[in-house]
Amino acid sequence: MKESARKEFELIFTHFPELSVCRETILSAFGYMLACYRSGGMIMTCGNGGSASDAEHIVGELMKGFKLKRPITPRQRQSLEEAFPEEGGYLAGHLQGAIPAISLVSQSAFSSAFINDVAPDMAFAQQVFAYGKAGSLLIALSTSGNSPNVANACKVAKALHLKTIALTGDQGGILAALCDVAITVPATETYRIQEYHLPIYHTLCAMLEKEVFGSQTS
Repeated sequence: MKESARKEFELIFTHFPELSVCRETILSAFGYMLACYRSGGMIMTCGNGGSASDAEHIVGELMKGFKLKRPITPRQRQSLEEAFPEEGGYLAGHLQGAIPAISLVSQSAFSSAFINDVAPDMAFAQQVFAYGKAGSLLIALSTSGNSPNVANACKVAKALHLKTIALTGDQGGILAALCDVAITVPATETYRIQEYHLPIYHTLCAMLEKEVFGSQTS
């Protein structure tokens, strides 16, 4: 791990010492996310309610610059400028390096159709079945750890031999046993669990960004 990523990892325990109990699971989750990126896989996220907002938030931090500017590579810039001599500079100047990620909660047309026509608790699972190519990864958020639609998505991911990461509460629920790594924060109330989830996924996104793009801007 690069020193810059290591510093991001240690920083969360300075601000939230109570999250030290999650130290090993956060580190494991980072390892899975980095392996996914390096293998060309897609990071998928899902959750309900506030966790759906968190699922969207994670994707926002991965798909564009978070703490770094992430300029594209000289080769990528050259390709754009050769293809479009007049506009290539603008295109290159307004693109950023990305960690491929997609939120399963934001596809309202598909979700409403599948929920109405097939089964409400299988909509996320259907998306995992469709998007879950080799090397991809699912981040499942559930404060209880027992959300049926989130659990079913994890089951399909496991059947496809994809890695799964759960962010949940102290009890863990079904997801704690189902996922490859479960980050179970030390809280039982929904809002408190969600308050802990945010600094954890911010840390994971920052670590991944520093590991992948840090050398481009250092």
